[in-house]
Amino acid sequence: MRLLLVEDDRMIGESISEALTGENHIVDWVRDGREAELAMDDPVYDLILLDLGLPKKNGLAVLEDYRKRGGLLPILVLTARDSLTDRVTGLDVGADDYLVKPFELEELFARMRALLRRPAGRAQNPIVHGDLTLDPVRHEVRRQDVLLPVSAREFALLQILLSPPGRIWSLAQLEEKLYGWDRDIGSNAVEVYIHHLRKKLGSHFIRNVRGVGYKVSEA
Repeated sequence: MRLLLVEDDRMIGESISEALTGENHIVDWVRDGREAELAMDDPVYDLILLDLGLPKKNGLAVLEDYRKRGGLLPILVLTARDSLTDRVTGLDVGADDYLVKPFELEELFARMRALLRRPAGRAQNPIVHGDLTLDPVRHEVRRQDVLLPVSAREFALLQILLSPPGRIWSLAQLEEKLYGWDRDIGSNAVEVYIHHLRKKLGSHFIRNVRGVGYKVSEA
């Protein structure tokens, strides 16, 4: 999954970002409310982790304005504000869940999984395409119910190509979806992952639409 982390505390941000990256997520980290507003309107994310005590614009205002603009992504609030009033206010203005600092990383991961299983999440249901099933919550790919060994990048790329099946994705679009900000991307990185997936799924599973991009074959 690609996640947006909004956290102004450098130590906390680094810790969460490192932990999420270790769980094979792609993380973009912003540090103030204004940056958060710009980033939250980017459709590449699956989930937003939002601190409330932000500089330039506080997190509650960022959250409320995002929902007023029609933003639908699941948002997990991470904050040191632990009063009942703060929790109720956060949920009322649009948070999907509320986790009080300090917290254990295992609980953060569990809350994220729970949010993505809800109907509001974009990645809650397994994607079935012919005899292949991709489960975003379990992070598994199965073919004829046999578990396939895929890397985190291969999984992410396959999920993009299956959302929805048949859509043609340009190379630039795949790079934008597959990588976070400030990453060095090799000139043929996406093609390498496509090559790996074709070896595992069959050479014709991912088609090259000449001059346009890539798509999965019909089921």
